[in-house]
Amino acid sequence: MLSLRTLRMKLNTICSVLPDFIAFAAFVFLIGCDTLLTEMPEENESFDAPIEGLTNEQRAIFSRGDAAFGEVFTFQMGLGPLFNQASCERCHVGDGRGHPATNLKRFGRNLGNGQFDQLFEYGGPQLQDRSLPGYPAETIPSQANAISERGGPIVVGLGLIEAIPDSTILGYADSNDANGDGISGRPNFIKAPDFLGLEGGPYNGKDLGRFGRKAGAINLLQQAANAYHQDIGITSDYIPVENHNPLAGGTGGDPVPDPEVSAGTVNDVVFYLQTLRPPLRRKVNDPAVLRGEQLFATINCASCHVPSMRTGRHLIAALSERDLALYSDMLLHDMGPDLADNFIEGEATGTEWRTTPLWGLGIVESVLGGTPFYLHDGRTSDLRTVIELHKGEADASRVAFQQLSVADQEALLKFLRSL
Repeated sequence: MLSLRTLRMKLNTICSVLPDFIAFAAFVFLIGCDTLLTEMPEENESFDAPIEGLTNEQRAIFSRGDAAFGEVFTFQMGLGPLFNQASCERCHVGDGRGHPATNLKRFGRNLGNGQFDQLFEYGGPQLQDRSLPGYPAETIPSQANAISERGGPIVVGLGLIEAIPDSTILGYADSNDANGDGISGRPNFIKAPDFLGLEGGPYNGKDLGRFGRKAGAINLLQQAANAYHQDIGITSDYIPVENHNPLAGGTGGDPVPDPEVSAGTVNDVVFYLQTLRPPLRRKVNDPAVLRGEQLFATINCASCHVPSMRTGRHLIAALSERDLALYSDMLLHDMGPDLADNFIEGEATGTEWRTTPLWGLGIVESVLGGTPFYLHDGRTSDLRTVIELHKGEADASRVAFQQLSVADQEALLKFLRSL
């Protein structure tokens, strides 16, 4: 089921293409109004739909969260004064990944030996490059030697990821490469912010990170509250103080009292993100796709992009004890110099990234105007280039892909596009 927001995105404006009303009326009479509408996507070509099994009450919360996710903030609503985009949806078009034009930048100073200064006094760690009129936007200070550019990721299936038991994810960790395969995935343990109410996490006072490009967020509440605050400049009951702007000498600059959105609104968005269904596969019985899936495992891509995990018990019944084909181990891996950003986040180094789930990879282009953008910063639209940039722990798989026949390479790429 597609939301009203998606319908609005998918349909062109009716009856506005001809300057002369009479000519237009005749045109519609002759060809029919349906001809002027953009064709609706197939269910497996769209991201924006609720997971099956929600109750009527849960669907109502989903709808509220959907509306809040798409809400465009204005000056009168508390936008900014520092911000990157005016709504959640601007960075996650159709709940898919963002266009590179909406990329965010994080910055800081890498001091070496695992030490990192987030440069809070200079507006770090995130650059808010837009601001209200008459108020200065941030700039990257000269002290920064680590600049990490990141695009908005696909936001569907996140509730299922949140429902995976820690023990399942940690079971794939091999920090010291004990099995000698060159792959040493490790978790990112994060100190929880006070508003999460997680006192003394189970891992030396920390909790397992799952969300964000480097697994820097523990759960979807942290991710959503931070996005409101950092990306849109909207304070909430969870983070009630505006961003510090060193160029303005402090905070403030909009006329709306803080907090600007309630905990209830943030929680609705969290529920919406939790209950967006995962992407649906396509062409699963195509012989080339099946051959590509075999090759994906043979050249060891599946060691990091683990095909399937299972959720545990969850308060939302639709998320409980379900298998999910996310193609990720949710762990950090050293991806080599070509993808390095020198930015340390939690326990993630400047060369490490969390394995990006591959589900939805094949329909990214359908919500971005026909052009897909891959990798954490959307730098390429070519899957072969993506593979070529996978070095570090993925180098052996990259070389193995290069050694495949052209037909086998095409089969593997076809499998990726079926996800």
